[in-house]
Parts: sequence; structure tokens; C-alpha cells
Amino acid sequence: MTHPVGKALWFIETRLGNELSLADIACCAGVSRYVLLRAFGVATGHSVMRYVRGRRLTEAARRLAAGAPDILTVALDAGYGSHEAFTRAFRDQFGVTPDYVRAQRHLANVTLVEPIAMNDSLIVELDPPRFEDGLTLLIAGLGERYSFETNQGIPQQWERFQHYIGNIPGQIARTAYGICCNGDGAGNFEYIAGVEVASFDDLPAEFSRVRLPARRYAVFTHRDHISRMRATVYTIWNRWLPNSGYTHADAPDFELYDERFDPRTGTGAVEVWLPIEA
Repeated sequence: MTHPVGKALWFIETRLGNELSLADIACCAGVSRYVLLRAFGVATGHSVMRYVRGRRLTEAARRLAAGAPDILTVALDAGYGSHEAFTRAFRDQFGVTPDYVRAQRHLANVTLVEPIAMNDSLIVELDPPRFEDGLTLLIAGLGERYSFETNQGIPQQWERFQHYIGNIPGQIARTAYGICCNGDGAGNFEYIAGVEVASFDDLPAEFSRVRLPARRYAVFTHRDHISRMRATVYTIWNRWLPNSGYTHADAPDFELYDERFDPRTGTGAVEVWLPIEA
């Protein structure tokens, strides 16, 4: 079975000149918009619609470097309604204006967004998940907002949070949670490095809070070094879930770090809890 990201990439590349929406791409991929956002981001390091924008602007840059006589026509073909809107997007993407690229007649100093060719190098063998009816949890900790282009900051976020563990009002045990929540259609999401607390009272002002409702989860165990976590998450979203017959629930998913994990060495078992419809 072709995984959803492969289907999405094919759909995007064959319709770059047409109107594209996240809903359309997800429909072609056969998954919900949320599942596509997570699967696509883990697989490619790009948010879906930012990748679409980058690909369209890349093809526009090629036309300009080849000497396209009318920038407005290039802008309209790329899906922009005006020269001004196109110029803003082009400068944001490449750091130079369309006029500059057309005048210099080359792309040597422009970082293009080339088509992504999917491969299965990140697919790993997973132990079958166990299924748990998770209880309601109150999680508090340090939260940061990321996109899939900026989530390299998560390890540093955990480093900052380590100093709080054991000194948090109402903390229950020392199990830590990495919560992915509050996503939007642009591929941005909040990541909270936290612990379970008895209540949200008296917490540090800088803390984020999230309530995890009681629900059904598929629970996977990652046993490799933490630096290989991406491969486990990639396999869950791009192979296990599309082939499982289960539906992802509209709820946060999270990593669970208990006494089996050693944060000093990055070794030991880590659990990935994926919410599913019961």
C-alpha cells in the first residue's frame, strides 16, 4: 500500500498549476487533514501547504531566470492575485525579489524547493502495539510552538525543562510526557515537555497546561536510541496507521518517558501513545 505522503506528493506535483487545498490533498491521500499534517511533516520536514508554496515559487523562479517577459503572468500562474502579493511571498521564500532573479538570469544564489522523492529508508520494524484505555491526565510543563521546519528546538526545550522536574507544585511521580497538541491547518503545533500534576494551581507562570481526556490509545515502544525516534514515529504515521483499520482520534498524541529511559545517555524505552477511535 502506498503510504499517504507518497500519494500526497504525487497529487501536489501533478496539480501545481491548479488550485490546491489541504482538504483536497488529504482526500487524495485517503486520510484526515490532521493525519496528513503529521505524516507529511515527519516524512519530509515540511508543512504541507508551505511545501506547496515553495514548489510553486520554485517553478516561478525558474521561469523568471529564463527571462519570462511578464512577472504578473508568472504570479497569476503561481496562484497569486497581484504582483505585490507574489513579490512578498517570493522575497519571504528566497530572500530576493522576482525582478532581481529575472535580471540576474540564474538561480545559483537561490535555495529552491525541489520535488521530494519518497523512499522507505525511515521504515523500521515495530513491535505490535498494545491498546490502553488511558485515564484523564493533567499535564503541565514548558510549551513551545513549532512547525515541522522549526522543530529542531525540541531537545533544547527538554534540557530547559529538566531543571523543573521534582520541584513542580502538585507533581505526580517523575514520568515525563512530550505532548503534541493544538495543531492548525498550516502545520504549526504546540509541544509541551511536562509531567502529571494533581491540579493546575500554583504552577510557574511560564508553564503551559493541557488536559488529556480519558480515551483509547495504541501504544508503541521505541527501544532504539532517542535520536532514532523519528523513524519510529514515521513508521507509525506512514505505515501502521494507514494499514491498521483504525481511525486517529481528534486528541493530543504523546511520548511517555518513565524510569526505563535514561535522559543522560538517550537510551532506554520510550512509549508513543497514539489516540484512536474506540
